[in-house]
Amino acid sequence: MSATAQPQGERWVFGRLPVGTVHTRLICVPQAGAGAGAFAGWRKHIPEGWELAPVELPGRGARETEPMPAGFDALAGRLLAGLTPELTMPYVLFGHSFGGALVYELSRRIAARGLPAPLATVVSGFRPPHVPSTSRMGLASDAELLDWLRRNGGLPEELLAFRSFLDQIMRIMRIDLRLAESYLLAEPDPLPGPLHVFGGEDDQVTRAGELPGWRDCAGGPFSLTLLPGGHNYPHDDPAAMVAALAGVLAPTP
Repeated sequence: MSATAQPQGERWVFGRLPVGTVHTRLICVPQAGAGAGAFAGWRKHIPEGWELAPVELPGRGARETEPMPAGFDALAGRLLAGLTPELTMPYVLFGHSFGGALVYELSRRIAARGLPAPLATVVSGFRPPHVPSTSRMGLASDAELLDWLRRNGGLPEELLAFRSFLDQIMRIMRIDLRLAESYLLAEPDPLPGPLHVFGGEDDQVTRAGELPGWRDCAGGPFSLTLLPGGHNYPHDDPAAMVAALAGVLAPTP
């Protein structure tokens, strides 16, 4: 099967939410270990005219029986093939952390293939793609990974009592982190359209000081916005995140 081949019946968007008469589709790709449900907190904040289209990656949630592709390139190819039918109306790509790497790569491939371009690509909480990762959490022991997740807001304390569920989360998390840590470009590849970058002021996973490097990946309008919080800031305060997103996407007079 080629990198962009699409298994029959494969579905990528779960929990779609149109609000009013839709003019913009917001395609959201979650952080490592998470699924479409990561954006559940956003649902009551979506502005009129937007459609929330959360992405479910293989190996989790409704797709838990599907294996993840073996490498970042294969996953990006599958994701592009799966989301191409979603590009039939004006759309924005948003990705947090691992999802940020995926939406940037999606935008590169969309441009290379001459597909309908996004109104904007929005990357949240991920290092610039031409900067090597300094993290090796994809290879960490269970104890190290658990501690890292707890310190960075990626694991609610109440889940610690459910060992089988925890094991599943950690398995997927480790796969995603390995893919995220492996993603590296030799040099910046500027996107032709707007690029907006967000980060958490107190993020200890992707520090705010790393984010200005994304400017080299912008061939069009660029913005950088920092919001209060750590690495999980888009989900700790979804109202603030969606409001800030709406602000940078608002058309200029």
